[in-house]
This record gives sequence, C-alpha cells and structure tokens, in this order.
Amino acid sequence: MPNQNNGFVIIGLIILVVIAVVLIGLGIYVARLDSVVRTKFEGQRWEIPAKVYARPLELYVGATVDKKGIKDELELLGYKSSDGYQTSGTYTDSANTLFIHTRGFNFGTSKEPEQVLKVQFATTSANNGIADIQSTQPNTTGVARLEPVLIGGIYPRINEDRVLIKLSETPQSLVDALIATEDRSFYQHHGVSIRGLGRALLSNATGGARQGGSTLTQQLVKNFYLTNERTLKRKATEAVMALLLESHYSKSEILETYLNEINLGQNGNRSINGFGLASQFYFGQPIQELKLNQVALLVGLVKGPSEYNPWRHPEASLARRNVVLQNMLDQGKITQEQYQSAHDMPLGIVEKPTAGQSLYPDFLDMVRRQLRLEYQETDLTSDGLQIFTTLDPRVQNAADAAFAETLNKIVKSNPKRLTGLQGAVLVGNPQNGEILAVVGGSGLFTGYNRALDARRQVGSLFKPAVYLTALASGRYNLASLVDDGPVNITGAGMSNWQPKNYDLQDHGVVSLTDALAHSYNQATVNLGMQLGVPQVVGTLKDLGINATLPTYPSVLLGAANLAPLDILNMYGTIASDGFQHPPRAIISVIKATGEPLQRYGLSMRQSVDPAPTYLLNYAMQQVVKSGTAQAANRTLSPALNLAGKTGTTNDLRDSWFAGYSGNYVSVVWVGQDDNRPTGLSGASGALPIWINLMSRLKLTPVELAQPDGVVWQWVDAASGQVSAEGCPGATYIPMLRTTLPSQISPCGQEKIDQLQQSQNNTDMYSTPVMSSNNGTLNTTPAPTVSTPAAPPVPAPRTPPRQTSAIDRAMESF
Repeated sequence: MPNQNNGFVIIGLIILVVIAVVLIGLGIYVARLDSVVRTKFEGQRWEIPAKVYARPLELYVGATVDKKGIKDELELLGYKSSDGYQTSGTYTDSANTLFIHTRGFNFGTSKEPEQVLKVQFATTSANNGIADIQSTQPNTTGVARLEPVLIGGIYPRINEDRVLIKLSETPQSLVDALIATEDRSFYQHHGVSIRGLGRALLSNATGGARQGGSTLTQQLVKNFYLTNERTLKRKATEAVMALLLESHYSKSEILETYLNEINLGQNGNRSINGFGLASQFYFGQPIQELKLNQVALLVGLVKGPSEYNPWRHPEASLARRNVVLQNMLDQGKITQEQYQSAHDMPLGIVEKPTAGQSLYPDFLDMVRRQLRLEYQETDLTSDGLQIFTTLDPRVQNAADAAFAETLNKIVKSNPKRLTGLQGAVLVGNPQNGEILAVVGGSGLFTGYNRALDARRQVGSLFKPAVYLTALASGRYNLASLVDDGPVNITGAGMSNWQPKNYDLQDHGVVSLTDALAHSYNQATVNLGMQLGVPQVVGTLKDLGINATLPTYPSVLLGAANLAPLDILNMYGTIASDGFQHPPRAIISVIKATGEPLQRYGLSMRQSVDPAPTYLLNYAMQQVVKSGTAQAANRTLSPALNLAGKTGTTNDLRDSWFAGYSGNYVSVVWVGQDDNRPTGLSGASGALPIWINLMSRLKLTPVELAQPDGVVWQWVDAASGQVSAEGCPGATYIPMLRTTLPSQISPCGQEKIDQLQQSQNNTDMYSTPVMSSNNGTLNTTPAPTVSTPAAPPVPAPRTPPRQTSAIDRAMESF
C-alpha cells in the first residue's frame, strides 16, 4: 500500500511538472505574441507608397482657362454635377458661371481650404477666360487652387496600396454597415465573441444566411499579422492575439486600423487595401463623399472581394450590397425609406478603375527616374511621401489623344510599311522649363520610354543652331545671301561627302531666312563650313544640348543621336529669348507629416544672346508661315506667329517636328524602334501630330521681347540691299544694328528721295540715313520707329471676393 501511495505521489508530481512546463511555455508563447502585437501596432504599420500628383489647377481673374477646361479637370478629380453643390466634390454649371464646392487640400507648405467658388467667364470671342471669382473663404493671394490630380504612386515590393483614413473622417454609415454585417457585438466583446461564434455555427447549420464567427478584431489579426492558413493552430493564435490586441488598445484604434488594412480587391498584381483606396478604386471619389448604397457595396466586399467583384459579378455584388443594407435596417441604423432608396440604386461604380494604377505612366516614369537618383528606394515605397509635379492633365490628355489619333491615321495610310510605327511627344512651358506632358510611345507602357530613351538622329532640327551662329557672328543678317549649290567635302574624317537637298534640286543663291524656312541642306552646310563646325557645336551646347557631339561636318545636318528630351531643352531655350531652363518634372517633395523635404526651384541662365535669338525666332516663324511646316499655318491661326522646325533623317528613318507658341514648346518624334525607313518626312509624320496637339490647347501668340540691339528694316529679298515699303520683293525683317546693309536698292533709293523731298528726315526711313546720292548708307544708322508692338502686360491678380460661409453659400450667391 505505501508503495502504491508513493506511485501516486510521483505521478502527481510529474503531472504538476508537466502543467508547470506547459504554463511556462504558454506564458512564453503569449509573451512572444504580445511583443509581436505591440511592436507592429505601435511602429510603422504599413509601407505607404509615395503618391505623385499633377500640378493643381489655379483659378484667378484673367486666367485663360475656359469653362470646359475646368469641367474637364473636375471630371478627372471625380467631382459630380449637382443642382445644389451643398457637399464637397460637387459643382453646378449655370450659363457662364460655375459654382464649385472644393474638397480642400494640404500641400504641406500651404493648405487650400474647403470652399465654395463662384467662377464667372468672359463671354467675348476675344477672351473666354475667367472674368470674376468669388469664394466663401478669405483669400489674399488672388488665386484659388483645386486639389491636384493623383497620377500614380511608387509602390513597395509587396505591391500593396492604400489611402489612409482617420476614423473621425469616416462616414458613420460605413462604421454602422461594417458592424451590423461583420461584428454586431464589436463594442461588447474583448476580441473573441463566443456568442457570435455560436450564432454563426447555428445559422450555418440550419441553412440561414452564412455568417462568420470571427470578430473584426480577429479579422484584423488575420490580415495584419497572420496568413490565410486554415489550421487549428492558426485559429488559436488568432484568438490569443485578438485578446492581446484588445487588452492594449481602444476599440477606436482597432477599428481605424481595420478600416485601413482590410483587403477589398485586386488591380492587376497590386492589392487594394483599406476603404480609403477602395472608395477611389470603385467609385472615383473620396470616402467622405460616398452615398449609403456605395458604402454598403464596399462593406459587402469584405466577405470576398473576388466573389463579389462588381465588374465581373455585378448580380452577386448587388445582392450582397442589399444584404448589408438589410442588416443596417434590422439593426435600426437606417430607416425603411433610406433602405428602399439605397436598395433601388444601381451599383454606381466607375466604368474603368483608375486608383491603384498610374493615369500617366510615361510621365510618372520620368518622375521616378529623377527621384531614384536622389532618394533611397525604401523612402519612396514606404514613407508616404507626397510628390508634386509639373504635369498638366489637360495638356497630357491632349497629347495622348493627338498622338494616338494621328499615328493611327498615318499607319492606316500604309499599313504594310508602317506596322509597328512608334513615336514620342513632349510638351513644356518655355518660360520656366516645366514639363507638362510626356508620351513615351503607343500601346501599354513597357518601361521603354521613347521620350527619354529613344536616341535617334535629329536631322534638320540642328539647323537653327547653324543660323543662330551666323547671326550672332555679326557677319550675317537674315537677308544675307548664301549659296545653295552642290557640296563636296573631303577631309576632317570624311571622303567626298556630298549632301543633297530633300527635293534633289539646287536653288542657287538664297537668303538665310529662305534657306532655313525651306530647310536647304546645301545652303546650311556651305554656311556652317564658313562659320566653322566647332563654333556651331558651341552654339548647340549653349542652347542646352549636353550630350557629346561630333565635330565633323555632318553634324551640321543633325548627324547625332539624341532623345526628344534633349531637343525639348534646345527649343525651349530658343522660345524663351535665349534663357536656358533645365527641364524639370518635380516641384516639391513633402513628408507624410506635411513638412517640406525638398523643393525644386526655378533655375535659369542667359546662355544665348537674346538679340540674335530674336532674329532666329523670326526665321523659324517663316518655317511655319511659308516653309516646310506651312501646313500648321493652314490649320492654326496665323495670328499666333507659331515657330518651329521640321526634321528628317537619311532614308526617311526619323520624322521630327519641334515648335512653340507663346505658352507651349513641344517636340514630336516618329519612327520605327528597329530603325527601318518609314517613308515619312518631318512634314508628313511628326508635323501632323504636332498640329493635332496644338489645336487642342489654348495657345498664346509668340511675342518675344525685342532687344535694344535689334531694329526692323525693309530689305530687297533678291539682293539683300536696303529697300522700302512698296518696292517689288521688299520684305520687312528684324536686324542687328551692327549688320544693317550698306547698299540701297534702286527702288529703295527712289522711295527715300521722294520722301526726303516731301519732308525732312521722315520717321519711316530714319534707319537708313543717306550720306550722299550714290546709294550708300552712313556707318551709324539710327533705329527705325516702326517696330512690332510690345507684348501685353498681364493684369494683377485680384483676390476672390469673400462671401459668407459654405453653409450659407446658396443664399450668398
């Protein structure tokens, strides 16, 4: 008997030891889980991708944007047309007035408030921009900004995306729908609901509506910490972690994290996480603007975003949405009238999702490349940076549409030869170097961005540098004559180089203006060789071509491989009076906390003398008016004084056009990726795309400021001698004072004599002051009086007049 008792004691001790070990192990396990729960919940919960934004649309008195332009922008932002504009994200169109209830936006360095704007437009044909603007908020700057369009993000390797929302900013209807459907005892349990689990088992066993047994806290744990593995161990771990989570954090903190964590869909290989992004993805609107039926649809997706995908399974999605509405009705969260109204609504999803993917991948690629030179990859993919860029959505949309439409027409004209034809478009602001639009090719973006990566021969696009070098030398003016006869160059690494004109004709002696306007190769080479190839290469550098260039004669005709971005820089310098603005796509980078991290300020330098640049601009306007690009003058208004240059390379492999208005400089390239001949010249390939693009934009005229060293003079086109108005062949052109002709044509002499007889020192011909009757001029010519009008001075911006308040906007207007 004693031995038996001793055995029981030993067994009891063993059991106690085992229990102690299990309890210690369980304690260690729980402590480890507790550490995991707290570390992640209190640290950086998510990798938040950097968000990239377009420029905000600025509204002010005198802005050239018309009503359609603003409405197009509002559509991109997901604003809805409304009769009352009582809520943010709505607008009302009334005659020549728009009422806009803006959402407001935090730009980091400044904050644009939510406000109601009353924007009135001028009704005259000469000016249909903004005539007056009023606001419900005080404004001292004269400028009201819409929020910028989100154009994409730079995503982490796990390819998750989300738009963080705060519980305080979440519609109460969303919280009510979520709790009524997923966890009715959320505010009573401590992480695990025995009653909820039992109710779910009973409902499922009796064939009722299927319910899950997991609480919202357990669902958060599964998504936030664990995998979708279906085992008892995972379920037990989930329950323990849910209890731990609820012991440390409030219901509000848990619910807010759930709202931002739950997976609600998939966009390609990128997951849509959280209700903030899901609202943008399915409805194109911020979560705060959703209606009851839309909120119910999102909550319905919690059960299975794939099974209830509204695009793939609209009937199932609609049925699930109505279940959510019924749950809200049963819980007393909505009235019967609210239920019926929402129940009768269609799904209301956007036709094609845009959130979670880039609207403008070619431009975003340019931004991403620049950022990766300056930031670590983890900074861009996890720290929630805000990147504000120069992209203008209206210009980008115009470029996309013009490129696709015209390229398609070109390919259809000869599908056998032109199959696979590609191209690129860049649009910039000549006054500050901002890049407004990028088209890197047709079709889906593959990573090869032709606007940046396609380095192709540029052909005649280099010719303006030859003529600028001549004009800046002081030895030539626009009327100077140059030989367009045959060329034969040997030496300098070349053997019997004999370039021909595009039309295979010799044109004899021609003026510099005509040689550039008609893109004569022979005249350009003859002129360039007289100037010296190194001098021309130096001018190209001054114009912004930073690539290493060859110094052999063929570079005069563009025998150099460059990307469209290089050409944009060159022509932007010409279009801005010789000021070089390095192209820029980023304005600023803001931390997730709203603090500015980096600003990309305006950089410029006067790299080319504005006086000869002014003359070159005149010659390039003749390219459009009467030269190789005159098709543009037939489509676009001649009053715009557009300027540009066609470019065609050997065997018609590359087609280029670069040109500018007063407010846009744009470059188009067309060719085959494998460098096959296309049969397209600059005028037949790139120019039609450029014309289509510019016709979609609101253009201002080219009006370069006339430098002090420039005067206008009547000149005989055939001889280059001074002439007079009314003489045959007389043309009125700008010249440097130092390069005025010293000879007078017979007709010019006759006109001058007649005027001198009728009045002394007539103003009209004060520039060529006669020293004698022998047809020569004195060596110190006075400036002419007749010059083009100076560009108009923009009117100062007047702050929008303030009305009462948003809640009284209807009455105040």
